[in-house]
Amino acid sequence: MFNDPFAELKKRQREMWASFAPNAMFTTPSAAHLVEFAQIKPGESVLDVGTGTGVVAITAARAGAKVNALDLTPALLAQARENAAIARHEEIVWTEGDAENLPYPDASFDVVVSQFGHMFAPRPEVAIAEMRRVLKPGGRVAFATWPPEHFIGKMFMFIGRHSPPLPPGASPPVQWGIPAVITERLGDKFEAPFFERGKLQFFALSLSHYRMFMELYAGPLQKLVENLANDPERLAKVRAEFEAMCAPHYHGNTVLSDYILTRAQAR
Repeated sequence: MFNDPFAELKKRQREMWASFAPNAMFTTPSAAHLVEFAQIKPGESVLDVGTGTGVVAITAARAGAKVNALDLTPALLAQARENAAIARHEEIVWTEGDAENLPYPDASFDVVVSQFGHMFAPRPEVAIAEMRRVLKPGGRVAFATWPPEHFIGKMFMFIGRHSPPLPPGASPPVQWGIPAVITERLGDKFEAPFFERGKLQFFALSLSHYRMFMELYAGPLQKLVENLANDPERLAKVRAEFEAMCAPHYHGNTVLSDYILTRAQAR
């Protein structure tokens, strides 16, 4: 990341997301939805950007695709390799790397996908330009993001309110959940996008159980709690605010949140 103005932010992201693996079980249904929505076919070359523990990459490989997968966090890639071995798809090529600087030649892939991954790149215009660069002419990009008006989007805005501001020039990840913004960012590099909604379920015995789980395994919330460790009064207020924010989305031992899928063909 030589001369990268966001190198320090990306270093923090790499460390922050290392604990994410237990959360991945909740994203396996949306991974299947994304692979189907992306219309991935046997024999197609696919790149999964921000692969995490590999749930999308492995699902695409099971659909017959030839898959490369990239993530910023080595700990997640180690889990992804283990998951691939269990699923008997050790042919997937895993690479540590940056969504803003994809280490692949131009026009390498039929499809580029990302599930809640590329949205954390600080410069959307750089991330989408890189995804377009590695796509073949007429290839497809497809990704899942969080709408700001639904629970996980609200959670990221909540964390942002209680955390130090992003560095100048960095874009909040929830902007990737607004169709008009997505369309603008795809710009003239892609045809008009298609959108579809889905709903993710997070199982929890109580709101406190869910909060504690997220404090342990959702990096941004984990970091927020760490930063407030020496201010127990404020931490208690933040925890109460978090549970109150969750309450309208909690039904039948399940926290529900919509996600949005986007698919567009490269020009």
